[in-house]
Amino acid sequence: MEENVMDDQERDIIGGIDGLVAEERALRDRNGREPGLSAEEKARLRTVEVRLDQCWDLLRQRRALSEYGEDPAQARVRPADEVEGYRS
Repeated sequence: MEENVMDDQERDIIGGIDGLVAEERALRDRNGREPGLSAEEKARLRTVEVRLDQCWDLLRQRRALSEYGEDPAQARVRPADEVEGYRS
């Protein structure tokens, strides 16, 4: 049976995801109430959404590399336009 061992880098990525998810939820909650988000907060929400996509992508890269016996440290944060292009 294969054991999924999480290293410090993966823990850091997951911790970052947790923080971004909390911020995204708070912004979305405020967006649903009057007066909604300011232009600055809307821009921050978009930044958070993109950063979350990048973090999830990085985590998937690391896990795929590890699964195939390669060094997960080779995974790199991909540019936002590349990661966001996966949605299309």
